[in-house]
Amino acid sequence: MSPPSNQSIETVYRDHHRWLQAWLRGRLGCSSQAADIAQDTFVRLLTRQRDGHDRDVREPRAYLRVIAGGLVTDYFRRRSLENAYLETLAALPEPSVISPEEREILLETLHRIDAMLDRMPAGVRQAFILSQLEGLGYRRIAERMGLSERTIKRYMRQAFGQCLALML
Repeated sequence: MSPPSNQSIETVYRDHHRWLQAWLRGRLGCSSQAADIAQDTFVRLLTRQRDGHDRDVREPRAYLRVIAGGLVTDYFRRRSLENAYLETLAALPEPSVISPEEREILLETLHRIDAMLDRMPAGVRQAFILSQLEGLGYRRIAERMGLSERTIKRYMRQAFGQCLALML
């Protein structure tokens, strides 16, 4: 399903914005966050239209629900990641507490890493996590995943390539 044309985006906005915001408020329990995500949903529609996807939507509410649902998922994932970070930070002894600027940089880095991991194919992501977080060697990863060591090496090259791209 593609987003609507420029003129029909205005119509979709006028006809469905309130409904979308109410739907989001029910899922989020917060009217201001619902308003933000509703606006982000329409920004996505405009972006898709600008990128050349300009056919009319047959079921605007279903289309809006799909876009907004993805944004809600991203919101909850980001919030969960931030909460885990804040809990870890709160458990640190006082001299280890970092400045607000350092905290924002770390949170942004965590979001970027999370997004990078989310874009990796499942096998590549699993191999990378087993290597980097559990400290397993390629042979152990291959055994655990039931794959050849050569496949794991290829997965790791792909994962490290994405890490390099993130750093650049």
